[in-house]
Amino acid sequence: MAEEKMAEETQNEQTASTESTSTNQNPQAFLDSFDWDKYQEGIERVDDEKLKEFEDLVAKNFVDTAHEEVVIGKVINITDREAIIDINAKSEGVISLNEFRYNPDLKVGDEVEVLIDVREDKSGQLVLSHRKARTIKAWDRVNDAHDKEEIVQGFVKCRTKGGMIVDVFGIEAFLPGSQIDVKPIRDYDQYVGKNMEFIVVKINHEFKNVVVSHKALIEADIEEQKKEIIGQLEKGQVLEGVVKNVTSYGVFIDLGGVDGLIHITDLSWSRINHPSEIVELDQKLNVVILDFDDNKSRIQLGLKQLEKHPWEALSDDIQIGSKIKGKVAVIADYGAFVEVAEGVEGLVHVSEMSWSTHLRSAQDFVNVGDEVEAVVITLDREERKMSLGVKQLTPDPWTDITSKYPVGSRHKGIVRNFTNFGVFLELEEGIDGLIYISDLSWTKKIKHPSEFVAVGDTLEVEVLELDVDGRKLSLGHKQTMENPWDKYEAEFGEGTVHTAKITDLVDKGATITFNEDIVAFIPARHLEKEDGSKLGKGDEAEFKVIEFNKDFKRVVASHNAIFREQEAKNLTAAKKKMEAQAEESKTTLGDANAQLQALKDKMESKGE
Repeated sequence: MAEEKMAEETQNEQTASTESTSTNQNPQAFLDSFDWDKYQEGIERVDDEKLKEFEDLVAKNFVDTAHEEVVIGKVINITDREAIIDINAKSEGVISLNEFRYNPDLKVGDEVEVLIDVREDKSGQLVLSHRKARTIKAWDRVNDAHDKEEIVQGFVKCRTKGGMIVDVFGIEAFLPGSQIDVKPIRDYDQYVGKNMEFIVVKINHEFKNVVVSHKALIEADIEEQKKEIIGQLEKGQVLEGVVKNVTSYGVFIDLGGVDGLIHITDLSWSRINHPSEIVELDQKLNVVILDFDDNKSRIQLGLKQLEKHPWEALSDDIQIGSKIKGKVAVIADYGAFVEVAEGVEGLVHVSEMSWSTHLRSAQDFVNVGDEVEAVVITLDREERKMSLGVKQLTPDPWTDITSKYPVGSRHKGIVRNFTNFGVFLELEEGIDGLIYISDLSWTKKIKHPSEFVAVGDTLEVEVLELDVDGRKLSLGHKQTMENPWDKYEAEFGEGTVHTAKITDLVDKGATITFNEDIVAFIPARHLEKEDGSKLGKGDEAEFKVIEFNKDFKRVVASHNAIFREQEAKNLTAAKKKMEAQAEESKTTLGDANAQLQALKDKMESKGE
């Protein structure tokens, strides 16, 4: 074959030489005899061979930049803004470093997925896109991670309403705020710009939405820890925890995946208004397990139980009768609790705040935070109870009551309270007396004490009765003034006659007014006038007082008593006259008696 090829080449050369010589001798003849079809065929055969060889070389050394396939490129250089990528093309490509924010550790030599964005820009540069390449591959990766429940890496780009935006494989996924951590998040910005691990929890292919969770990873670890911790829980066990949440009623402690509650009463032996006075968020502290339910889902913890009870450290010098000082911690209507030592309180009942028998609210005597001195009245160390008294620090005012407030003595006091039957008057702190309603005024008819005085008024009184053993004082206000009825008795006593006007008509008669204190009653039968008619409202006439009782302030008067008295006088005078005439004229006794009887009958008929 080699010989045949060599002979063929020699023949061709000879032919070419002959043709060349012929051409040089006669060019036109050469052109006319030249086989143009065969020549063109030879050229095409040579071009196809060269082209195929070139294509093989390009296919071997360069990538195809004409279609949108993801290729692998190598980082060969990194500038301040761009990464230079070699993809075995005619030229290197460039990618903005913003597309690698999720990977701050990018370095020369790293292989990255890229997509040819622009084959040749204005400067002839090949422009690549890492973001688009990641997006094309991302959905396959996200779906695969979701199906296999694999952990994925993501870059937290920014905050958004309700959570964060996370770059996962180049896809912007949503991280809800509730899925960031198991504990409440107070500062979302601390996560921006960080790479974190996530679980893909939801994919919406229709709207191209992806939801991820970091909390699920933590919960998985916590669940294992929780099972281990719960299995080892025992009452009285001391554990370390972290303050997770502070409320008005207590503190929630994270025991490493298991939450427990310290009630506010178990934080300190002393009274506190809010748990924040003792602990703060994220604080680490030791707690003791007080109790838990059957499934150990609700754990009750204690903090104060780690310290010795204050009552056990209370000094033995404190005994009944001891004087102690303390601070008012709590005030109730019935008294005040005084902290005499940290965690040790005694009750001062309102009745032990003052010698006064008139009880008031404890707030009238002390305020929260006041420093007070008191005397120990009762003390029970086993029951951890103590009662105190403040009034015992001052002398009992009833000790010398007989010499200070003897019967008949007069004093001034302040009205403190009312009852339906009288007024309580305070003569001094600890000395109260009662004024019965009947001892308020000589003349006024009082239905309730509030009609006469007001709380806080000052009244002058006289001591009427004194009961030392019962600690009772009976007082009178009217006794400090002259009784006007003594004077009225002389002026308006029985038999006195006065001119007055009928002021009112009542069921059984009428009333007339003599002065501002005396209103007299006129019985109906005593309203009859001399002509047989009766007095009416507004009529003025003379009235005779027929009853006057100053003790009961009762005055009764009569109008017809005036003219009937005159008739009686006339009857007496007529009788005497007739008797005299009878004796003079020697009138028979029978006639005189007859006349006298007739006159008497007449008088009786008028009286009826």
